[in-house]
Order: sequence, then structure tokens, then C-alpha cells
Amino acid sequence: MSEIPGYPFDGSIPRAEVDDVVGPWEVSPIIAGMASESPGSAAAPAFPPGVAPSFLSIQSVRIFVRDLDRSLRFYVDQLGFRVVIDAHLQSGERWVAVSPPDGTAILALVAPQPRSPEHRLIGRATQVVLITADVASRFQEWSRKGVRFMSTPRLKRVRYGPARAAAASSPRLLGEEVPVWGGVVARFRDVDGNTFSLVSFDEVTHAVEAERRAAADKLEAERRAAHELAIARQVQARLFPQSMPALGSLEYAGACIPAHAVGGDYYDFLSLGPDRLGLVIGDVMGKGMAAALLMANLQANLRSQVAFALDEPRRLLESVNLLFCENSPEGAFASLFYADYHDPTGELRYVNCGHLCALLLRRDGTLDRLEPTSTVLGLFRQWECSVRESRLEPDDLLALYTDGVTEAFDDAGEEFGEQRLVDALRRHRDRAPETLLASLVDEVRSFSPHEQHDDLTLIVARRRSAPRTVGA
Repeated sequence: MSEIPGYPFDGSIPRAEVDDVVGPWEVSPIIAGMASESPGSAAAPAFPPGVAPSFLSIQSVRIFVRDLDRSLRFYVDQLGFRVVIDAHLQSGERWVAVSPPDGTAILALVAPQPRSPEHRLIGRATQVVLITADVASRFQEWSRKGVRFMSTPRLKRVRYGPARAAAASSPRLLGEEVPVWGGVVARFRDVDGNTFSLVSFDEVTHAVEAERRAAADKLEAERRAAHELAIARQVQARLFPQSMPALGSLEYAGACIPAHAVGGDYYDFLSLGPDRLGLVIGDVMGKGMAAALLMANLQANLRSQVAFALDEPRRLLESVNLLFCENSPEGAFASLFYADYHDPTGELRYVNCGHLCALLLRRDGTLDRLEPTSTVLGLFRQWECSVRESRLEPDDLLALYTDGVTEAFDDAGEEFGEQRLVDALRRHRDRAPETLLASLVDEVRSFSPHEQHDDLTLIVARRRSAPRTVGA
């Protein structure tokens, strides 16, 4: 346990005083927990806003002085320090702390009782080293203000011996020369004779500072990247269907669970008129941000062309392919399954552009696989597709999915596969679409409990046994 500046943490301070000292840090519940709980069961510490639990830094160094007011004037008026705290505890004792202008360290000024062991430490070397960019300028400035220096600034250089030089290939030393470093050093006293060292930035210090700045820059870059990914995820979530056109004979649902913040899977429900619905699922090459941008491109191309080809799926997909070729990097491609469902008759026209087979589970338990009718989108500007037809009878179940479902693997490397998906559809086929989707996702995750490696995207649609009135 660290010490509160000026006080040994031995339980001699009344609880009320501890609360006054630590203020918003809320240490008192931790102290109580450590006194009453068994090891490992103490309450979790409370940190100030913005401070991570892994945070660690030196809080303060105690400097023993005779008169707090006199010392305070020296550090503030002559050295340019700022007052961090000047408070009276309930015991009547005073807690004073100062900090250099950059605020990275704190000196706690303590006026010990006469004849105490700490009192005998007044006027000795503090072992505190202050660092500045220009010792000579600081020496001149502080000398004018009455600070007593023990000597003029001197240049000190250190050259390692052969054994140490051979072992000194640390990345902390800049360059590749023989490790020689040094800096300008001066020593001064405060009003009580406590001595301090003042040094300039040397090669090692520059390297340490460079590492510190690199670490800070890395943390800031990671923070910005995480923030940008969070925004990208929100934006992508808005690209998925925000409303579901109501149909009398069809109940349906879709879901996409990205493996990362954003992904390349795509599903959509397109209103093609009062009696028609477009069911779309796609998988863009790649993962992460690049795939997400291609996915947004594909979605925009498809939605922009739907109005021009409501009754011509072939023409629609040919236009989408051409736009995707023009607006995507060379070699980019996407698989896509597009289906046009007619509500009154259950007729289903579809184009499978190199995508996984859609599964049509019939009421009697038989299975139809809606296989590819063309190649993927984006690779060929001269591209053709064929349109095939099927029909959903009452209680028939249609499932569309991406390879994140069937290619999920267990610890032995075995894939979930199409057959397990079909078995799961048969087990849960009587559930409502939203519940059915959740059950399928649960089965995939139970089979593959480790980190998700690919996006999971599914659409399920069932033709009702008895059509309902739209809007009812």
C-alpha cells in the first residue's frame, strides 16, 4: 500500500482524515475491504474518470522542510512550481504539495516535529533530479531569483567500458555509435539546504522520451481507430433493412452478426410492389473495413437499380454486376442470391450468383437446393445469368445463409456444414422466424464456441398455411 504524502500508512490516521486526504478517489471502501475480507476477495478499486485499472505512476516524493509557508514561497516564486494542494486535515495538520509546470511529478512538503527522525533529514541530499531542456538558461533564471546553486552547470559524459559497450545495444540508445552519452548538470539548494540536481536532456533521456511519445501516439491511434470502427459499425448497421414490407402469405426475418466491428456480409428485403418482395443475401470478398466498403457499394448498386427492373431479375443483376465492376477495385467480387417472391401465388424467381445453395425445406420434410445459376458478381464486365423459378407451398421454409454459418469449425477442425444446418432447420422449423434465427445461431456457436472467424448471416422465410390480411 502506498503512503499518503507526509503520513506513514500504518493505520494511525483516523478514517475521517483518510477520506479527506483521498477525496474523490474513494479509498476508504478498499481499506475496509482489505481489513475484513480474505485474500483475493477485496472490493474492486474505484478509479477516477478516465483512469484505467492498469494505470501506475509515482504519486509524490516527500521533502522535509522547517517552515511550510517559507518553502511554499520558494518553490512557487523562485522555481515556478504550482501548488497542487494546500489543505488542513481534521487533525489540524497541514498537507502541502507542489509540482513543476508540466505536472508530471509531485513534491510533498512535510514539516516534521522537532526531534523526530524525519526532522534530522532536513538539509540533506534529496536524490531528486529535475530535468529541463536548457540547464544554462534555467541556471541564469533561477540565480536571478535567488536560488543558491552549488556550482555552475557542468558537462558530464559517460563512456561504457568494452564489456558494457558490447551489451549496450539497447534500442533505448539512439544511433549505432559506441554508447556514449551525457548531459549538463547543476545542483542547487532550497531554503532549508535540501539539495536537488538539475540536468539537461541527454541521449538516453531523448530516447526514453521518444519511446514515451511513440507509446502515447500508438495509444492515441488505437483510440481513434476504435472510435472510427464504432462509427463504421453504426453506419453499417443502418445499411441493413430498417423496415420489413408486410405480406399476407409470408413471414420472414434476417440477421447479420459480424465477426469484427464491420464485415462484408449483406442481406436485404426490397419492396418490389404491393405483392412482391425481394430477398437478398450476399458475401463480399475479404473481411473488415475493406469488405464493409465493398458491401456498401454492392447494396447501393442493387437498391439504385431495383426501380428500373422490377419485373426483370436478369436485367437487374446484369446492371448491378456492371456497376460493381466499375466501382470496385480490380479482382473484387461478391456472391449473391436474389429472389423475387410473389405474395398471392408463392411463386419464387431467383438468381444465384455463385452463392451457397439456398435451402427450401418442404412441408413433407423433403429438401430442394436452389443451386447457382451464374458466376459471382464483379469479375467479368460481360456477364450473363439465368433466372429459375420455384414455388413456396403453405408451411414450406426457405433458408438463405453465408459461409460463416456452414464453415464454422469446432476444436477438431470439423465444419458445421450444410447437413447440420438442414438438421437444425428441421428441428426448429415450427418456430417464429425471429426465434428460429436465434436457435440456428445458438447451434452454430455451441458447435464452434471459440472466437468467431467469419460473419454469420441468415434469412429464413416461411409461407403461412393460412394467409392473413396485410395490416391486420
